[in-house]
Amino acid sequence: MEYEDLKEEITNVAVLAGKICTEPTLSYQMEGENFYEFKLEVNRLSESKDFIPVTISERAVFGIKLKEGSFVRVVGEYRSYNKLYSEKSKLILHLFAKEISQAEEYENEVKLVGFLCKEPVYRKTPFNREICDILLAVNRTNYHKSDYIPCILWGRNARFVANQNIGCKIEVMGRIQSREYTKALPSGETENKVAYEVSCQRVSILSNISNIKLDETTQQDDVMNN
Repeated sequence: MEYEDLKEEITNVAVLAGKICTEPTLSYQMEGENFYEFKLEVNRLSESKDFIPVTISERAVFGIKLKEGSFVRVVGEYRSYNKLYSEKSKLILHLFAKEISQAEEYENEVKLVGFLCKEPVYRKTPFNREICDILLAVNRTNYHKSDYIPCILWGRNARFVANQNIGCKIEVMGRIQSREYTKALPSGETENKVAYEVSCQRVSILSNISNIKLDETTQQDDVMNN
């Protein structure tokens, strides 16, 4: 990822390049500005695919045909917001696009600087692979709010972050991924769902002390489990 034109204190930047795989649709309007949403299909090196939700303003689209099948490169921020489903708040993750252009190769990179706002969850797979799930609160520049981003770390990085405390300020670099899973319902039935998270390849501890203030409207227990 290139940072030459970005401020040193940048806390949230993501770059995705792939194929638009759903027809862009109007998501919402704000002060006369239309925002559209679609999903971007991004190939992994393993040849599996991620399907990442993207939101973009009509004013950020210049000379690009925003349609299904277009191969594009999107630069923006990985954000979250709360949405009500059956009177229950759910955290929705999406790439908020600031720039879009034509592309030829797949890309998937993200850098986040934020604070641990939930105890890390460390575990091992049946094959003894170490995994740690964290929830990162990332402050938006020039806004009085934060985005809450689930992240997953592996191996020695998982073991390292598992020992950090809530409020610890960290920087992570990795990729955005989608993951399908099956959730058991109270009725005994199962439901297929999709989780979105940042798979981290690099992590740095910036500070162990913070005056973090969490958004009380965020249902944090729902983030890791849905």
